[in-house]
Amino acid sequence: MVWRRLYSRLRCSQKLLRLSSLQLRNCSSDGAAGSITNRKGKNIILMGSPGAGKTTVGRILARMLDKPLVDIDNDHLESYWGIPVAEQLSRLGPDSFLQAEGEALLNFTAEDCVISLSGSNPMHQRAMKHITTLGTVVFLDVPSADILHRLEVMKVNRIVGQGPSTDMADILRYWQQFYEGRYDIRVLCGNNESAKDIARKVQEVLTWHENSNKYISTRQSTKEEGGSRTFSEVVLEGLAPDGGLYVPKQGLRCLQNSEWDRLVQCSYQERALRILEQCIPHTEVHPSVLNTMVQTAYAQDRFATSNVVPLVQLDNNQHVMELFHGPTASFKDLALQLMPQLYAEFSRRRSEGRDRHRSLILVATSGDTGSAVLDGFSRLPEALQQYVAVMVLYPEDGISPIQKAQMTANQADNVHVVGVQSDFDFCQSTVKSIFKQLSGSSESSSGPYHSQYGVHLSAANSINWGRLLPQVVYHASVYLDLVRQGTISMGQEVDVCIPTGNFGNILGAVYAKRMGIPFKRFVCASNQNNVLTDFLTSGCYDLRHRSLHRTMSPSIDILVSSNLERFLHLLTGDGDLIANMFHQLEHQKLFKVPDQILSQLQKDFNAGWCHEEDCAKTIQTIFQSNGYLLDPHTAVAKTVADRLTARDHPMLLASTAHYCKFAPDVLTALGTSLPTNSPVALFQALQALNPRPFLHGQLSKDIERPKKHKTVLEADRSQVITEMEGFMRRYFGK
Repeated sequence: MVWRRLYSRLRCSQKLLRLSSLQLRNCSSDGAAGSITNRKGKNIILMGSPGAGKTTVGRILARMLDKPLVDIDNDHLESYWGIPVAEQLSRLGPDSFLQAEGEALLNFTAEDCVISLSGSNPMHQRAMKHITTLGTVVFLDVPSADILHRLEVMKVNRIVGQGPSTDMADILRYWQQFYEGRYDIRVLCGNNESAKDIARKVQEVLTWHENSNKYISTRQSTKEEGGSRTFSEVVLEGLAPDGGLYVPKQGLRCLQNSEWDRLVQCSYQERALRILEQCIPHTEVHPSVLNTMVQTAYAQDRFATSNVVPLVQLDNNQHVMELFHGPTASFKDLALQLMPQLYAEFSRRRSEGRDRHRSLILVATSGDTGSAVLDGFSRLPEALQQYVAVMVLYPEDGISPIQKAQMTANQADNVHVVGVQSDFDFCQSTVKSIFKQLSGSSESSSGPYHSQYGVHLSAANSINWGRLLPQVVYHASVYLDLVRQGTISMGQEVDVCIPTGNFGNILGAVYAKRMGIPFKRFVCASNQNNVLTDFLTSGCYDLRHRSLHRTMSPSIDILVSSNLERFLHLLTGDGDLIANMFHQLEHQKLFKVPDQILSQLQKDFNAGWCHEEDCAKTIQTIFQSNGYLLDPHTAVAKTVADRLTARDHPMLLASTAHYCKFAPDVLTALGTSLPTNSPVALFQALQALNPRPFLHGQLSKDIERPKKHKTVLEADRSQVITEMEGFMRRYFGK
């Protein structure tokens, strides 16, 4: 029966607060739902389970904000019906009461108040749709144990509508679904957190969200007023018109330990939603939409493991975070299964009521980004693919044969894969120069725009803030896994070692620390292209006498680390300084940070690098000792970490790619003779070793697909532009 499934009205024995007649005249209902516009009102609307303390918190919050408090039960329903709520409930019974309550809510309005909903209000869909137009809905996400304790203290052992065999905890879990998706802002309440502390947290979160939708370029002058972009704009644009990278003007919100504690027992998808809610303005992506995107991105048909990022203890206090279980076998999947959905959603909105918003995602890849971008955008619904095409540039001789097979075999109609007879730095600098050339067009205010073909250009590598942001999630999540398995307690410090080229992955960990994850040291691990090691040691970024070494870890064969710019802006907040330094790098091939900035860097960062021989030896040693097979990038991290591991706390090692992607080098490191350079034969040779983890299933299928993309260009920017324009003409037409 329905009444046994529904959690009906909880009535407290005491009324906590009633408004004066004057307040009610200012805040009570006298309008119909039809008169409410889609524009959000200025009310703060508190929602949560019975026993969540909404009215108590609301009373404190109302005083803090100098607003009247409206309790829906006491100040609307009773006056609307002319009888006490308890009496109406007794007359109608649970089912009819919920319907009557919803109809009453449709005739409620208020202005600039704090509104406390009842626990059952969200059950009525049409009424809640009306309520959400009145202001910002704040979900007080209180631990179930706290709610059960409060109900016990109030001597509530059964709630109206609860059958004799129905457990109260089960009802609370059932009701949770009606709160999820109805709120604009979730406030994670800690265990046994006081109403006063919760009210303060609500005020803090509201203040943060008011200013959260402003993004600036890392090169924007500190003297320049305005000039900010919204979240949707920075995702669509990718690179700022001045050549800088977009960053949130006020930074990311730092969560309290009590909030992180609430995420320990959550799934990866639940953690991702709750963390990203703190980073993405709800006015840009509503939590209900974000939840759908997250569930799609990290579903089991895309990631081979239910926990998405498994944590494996390698030896002593070193733990490997396996970031390679996505469809293209690298850590890039964790961002690029989500970012294309954001991009497509924003493109769809831009296209409503106007000409189609057509975009070309132009990507430079050092190996893994390209295949991940291709996979992520090819999974979009067909209705959205007509608006978005992807062109990938890769160094023809600078990636592994498996990586090349992955990309060149992609069969989607909206993708184009192009090899370049140069290195990754040329590919990336070419993309940046094209963006800069096409920015500021009078045809568009939304970044690079090719007026001849009516196509917007954007990026999907980590220069795009929408690509970088999901990387914060997995760094936080693996820390929470260490807490959940009892390796550490909440708040205990942990080091993290990451093979680093473009600085995006390690920057995700830095942002996780800014959000409250207690990472102690960041260990930046490099191969022979050790410009970052030298920079973090000396403060001088010097490219004058460097040439790129091609190594067995090609994804970090990079000399110009784009996201270093974001990190230096995070430290200094000085757009003028950043613009000057990277202007020097572009024209003089070096810059030097001030001594005080170097000191700040070295407080949190250690850096090291290793030779190819050391990397190969690490692969061999680890496999011989426990059967665990590292890819070359992870082996770089392991080699450097062994030199710098602290004895008093754990270290996380970022395993950024599956060893299958680098089969020739891995097999050579193990002393196994190569059968041929055929990807299929290489996989068979790996399988014969019976390694841990197992071979990557999706990758095994991908390499057997026929090659579709065969274009290879010289290292000539004009050739790249010609190829790009030809692809736009073929795909979008003119």
